[in-house]
Amino acid sequence: MDRYHDSGRELVRASLLSTLIEKNKDGKTRLTWRAWRWISIIVINLFFFLSFNADVQVLEGTLNGSRLLGFHLIDLFTGLEIFAAEHHVHTNVIIGTVTLLVFYILVGGKAYCGWVCPYGFLSEIGEHIHLILVRKKIIKERKFDPRVRFFFWAVFLIAAAVDGYLVFEVINPIGILSRFIVYGWSLAIVWVIVILLFEIFVSRRAWCKYVCPVGTTYNLVGWASATRVQWDNDKCDHCGACLQVCPEEHVLEFTKPKHDKERREKGKTKQLVINGDCIMCGRCFDVCHTDAYNFQFRLKNLV
Repeated sequence: MDRYHDSGRELVRASLLSTLIEKNKDGKTRLTWRAWRWISIIVINLFFFLSFNADVQVLEGTLNGSRLLGFHLIDLFTGLEIFAAEHHVHTNVIIGTVTLLVFYILVGGKAYCGWVCPYGFLSEIGEHIHLILVRKKIIKERKFDPRVRFFFWAVFLIAAAVDGYLVFEVINPIGILSRFIVYGWSLAIVWVIVILLFEIFVSRRAWCKYVCPVGTTYNLVGWASATRVQWDNDKCDHCGACLQVCPEEHVLEFTKPKHDKERREKGKTKQLVINGDCIMCGRCFDVCHTDAYNFQFRLKNLV
């Protein structure tokens, strides 16, 4: 992939493997942000596998609850589920959830979805297939109201409180995949395949956008994130490639030319992506031939 010479159309429709390597301005090849994210997901989940199967005790457990070099880490939504189900706060749960809360406030709330989640990895592949089918008019794109995810978020917490059981974990594809990677085959993996097929043939990234309470929790954290994607209007030529590849395209709505008048009136040339749905995936970086995007750490002046 050569974002400095290929057209926006070519970049958007590039083959999946070609999006992992790009050429810089000097013509040298390097890994894209997508490639680095996939490496991150593979390495993290490989450590989980090795902890159980080879006794390499660096990252033990699963994505629901783990220990990093003996230090407890608890997924934020899992922590909420435990509290709702047991009506009691465990010290290790507090330590684990607060640690991850602080970490994701610093690096970007929904970065979990782009850099850690194994289902996010599969969903990205499914999304690529889905978009090909849409372009070939084999299927139609179907969209739903993303606010429905807050309904599911509340329902699963209420279910945990009523049943005293982590109800969501029965159908959570992240937990199912994580346990599959660590402990091996389970019939529950069929459910993950069903979700993936729905995303391929019906609605792009449907689980992540409309259901997943894990992602919804990190969305809430994302609004307070210290690390943000920054867009430079002076560099942008409004080719629209970033909007087409963004898995949460509404977070880049402000970059459209129709907002230029408002920006001129306010004297804005650079703008941060504030929306908590940004998964810090860097796909906008990978296809931007004018380098209009970069990361900004908002607390850098305090460091």
